[in-house]
Amino acid sequence: MCRNIKTLFNFDPPATDDEILAASQQFVRKLSGFNKPSQANEEAFHRAIEEVATVARTLLNSLVTNAESRNRDVEIERARARAAQRFGVGEDYGDR
Repeated sequence: MCRNIKTLFNFDPPATDDEILAASQQFVRKLSGFNKPSQANEEAFHRAIEEVATVARTLLNSLVTNAESRNRDVEIERARARAAQRFGVGEDYGDR
């Protein structure tokens, strides 16, 4: 699960709220062991996702770097090339 959490810092354009929320959801899923919580745990699960997303936004907004921003399209192509070399994966890699 956590392998699906992508680096969100130092990209142009910056990470969207949806990307931060998706990473937060993956993190909470990993910690809790639930892909989808029971009704009894649903409120706590969703509250945790929102709280992690808030902290993640604060972190991303607080970080500084002198490095040039990375381009999402270039990074996707690099990931595809690495996957093709390593696993023989087709062109659909990275569109998940």
